[in-house]
Amino acid sequence: MMTSVDTDLIRVLADPLRLRIVTLLARETLCTSHLVEETGARQTNLSNHLKVLREAGVVETEPCGRFTYYRLKPDVIESLADRFAELASTARATAEADLRRSCP
Repeated sequence: MMTSVDTDLIRVLADPLRLRIVTLLARETLCTSHLVEETGARQTNLSNHLKVLREAGVVETEPCGRFTYYRLKPDVIESLADRFAELASTARATAEADLRRSCP
């Protein structure tokens, strides 16, 4: 059975700044100050994007004193990648079998 791809998650990750944040967090856990430094984004803008990522379940937070650290949740990304891999596999099998509907 074919699994559908989470379009809401794709929309969340389609934003260039959010994708940059996800890429940075894949390499290490960072606080907002680090992310501001790495991306050049304003802190308020960055906080809004982090909120979207949190609400989508892509990142989790870890309070540390007056700072909040952000960590990527790899299972969410892996699940999305698995769905795309399944689509690619289905498309490959369809192409190899030359499956097509006839036109009316």
